Amino acid sequence: MKSPGKSFGKLSIKPSLIPRELIKAGNTNHNAWIAKVITLFPEIFPGALSSSLVGKALQDGLWGLEAVDLRRFGEGKHRNVDDTPYGGGPGMILRADIMEKAIESAMSEVPKNRKHWPLVYLSPRGERFSQSKAKEWAQGAGITLICGRFEGLDQRVIDHFSIEEISLGDFILTGGELAAQALIDSTVRLIPSVVGNQESIIEESFQNDLLEYSQYTRPPVWQGYDIPEILLSGDHAKIKCWRKEQAEKLTKEKRPDLWRAYCLTNNRDPGEDQEL
Repeated sequence: MKSPGKSFGKLSIKPSLIPRELIKAGNTNHNAWIAKVITLFPEIFPGALSSSLVGKALQDGLWGLEAVDLRRFGEGKHRNVDDTPYGGGPGMILRADIMEKAIESAMSEVPKNRKHWPLVYLSPRGERFSQSKAKEWAQGAGITLICGRFEGLDQRVIDHFSIEEISLGDFILTGGELAAQALIDSTVRLIPSVVGNQESIIEESFQNDLLEYSQYTRPPVWQGYDIPEILLSGDHAKIKCWRKEQAEKLTKEKRPDLWRAYCLTNNRDPGEDQEL
C-alpha cells in the first residue's frame, strides 16, 4: 500500500495558507535523510521547517519530509480515529487498529533496523530529548514520528511496535506537531551540508556536556558595557582557553545536571572549588 501523505522535497519556499501540493519522491536526493510524520494535521507541515537553513536544505533535496495523514486511515463516514477510554475518564484515545494501519504504511519501505530508522511517539512520559539523541538520529537513514492528540495513544500499539517514546520537556502541548518540528530541526541541522559552517556546530551548547560560551559583536561599547579585553587581544590560544573557562563557568552556574555529567566524563569533582 502506498503511504498516503504529503512529501516535501525541492520546494519553492513561499509563505502560504494553502497546504503544500504533493511532491514527487524523486525531488529528494538519493539516500537523503527522510522524516515521516504521522499526524491528524498534515497541513501544519513543513511549517517552520520551510525556513532558514533547514528550509533551504529541504528545497535543495538534502533531506525529505512526508506528512502522513492519520485521518485517511480512519473508519466510517467521518473517518474516526479515536474512541472513549476503557475504565472511564475524560477525553478520547487514538485507536490501536487505526494507528496500526498508519504505522505499517509509513514503515513499509524503510530499513527494518530501528537504529537506522527509529519509530518514535512524542509523549510527555518519554525520555527527554537531547543533543546526543539528535546526533544519533542524524546518523541514520530517517525517522518516523507519531504525533499524539487528545488523551494519547492506545498502549497496545506502543507495546506491539516497540515504539520509542520521546519528550521535548516537562510541559504539555495540544499535540505532537510542534514538538515534531523542533526535533526534526535539531536533527536535520546536524546532517552534513545543511549548515554551511560545521565548526559552529562543534562549538555550540550541549557539545561535550557544556553550554556555549558568551558571544559578543559590534559595537565595542554599548550602554557602558565593554567587550571582554581578551577577545580583542588577537591571541587565539588565550581566547580558546578563555572560552572553555566561560563554558565551564556558565554550565556550573546554570545547568548543574550538565556540569555533573561533564565532570564525570572528565574525571572532575562537581563540587570542586577551583576558580572558573
